[in-house]
Amino acid sequence: MNPGPISELLQRDVLNLGCGRKHLPGAVNLDITAATQPDIVHDLNVFPWPFPDNQFREVHAYDVIEHLDDVIGVMEQIHRICRPGAIVRITVPHFSCCNAFTDPTHRHLFTSSSFNYFTDESDLGFYSEARFRIVSNQIFFYPTLVNKLIWRLANRRSQAYEQRWAWMFPAWFIQFHLEVLK
Repeated sequence: MNPGPISELLQRDVLNLGCGRKHLPGAVNLDITAATQPDIVHDLNVFPWPFPDNQFREVHAYDVIEHLDDVIGVMEQIHRICRPGAIVRITVPHFSCCNAFTDPTHRHLFTSSSFNYFTDESDLGFYSEARFRIVSNQIFFYPTLVNKLIWRLANRRSQAYEQRWAWMFPAWFIQFHLEVLK
């Protein structure tokens, strides 16, 4: 642990995973490297994470999950440390984004339905008992005039977009808002 007493950190109820240099004020900012000066230095590939059950009302995981070894294990840890009804905000690169393949530290690719496996609506939800409700998911594009039109199609009919058009009109990233169900 870094600055501040442990008791003060344990009173915070927002967690910023893989914060890098983007610290959230009032949150517990966690990163793998001390060079970014997080509140807690921890490798998110090592389970269990150093938090008690049901601590957080909100978790931010911006541009971090694609770097980790075990997506299912990560989602189970997020579920464990969150309170019932907590909001989880995730961004990951879309599989069609050039950066999804360019960055050698990326271990996983994502579609607009990648987190459906953690809902009761998925036929394949048996991989984990951690349950979430998808509040929203949105595909984002690099801002151009053509992409404004594609954005509408992609977010209205994401499966059709991803099956037929994603390689012609690549997306940039996907943003998910999930609610923890317990």
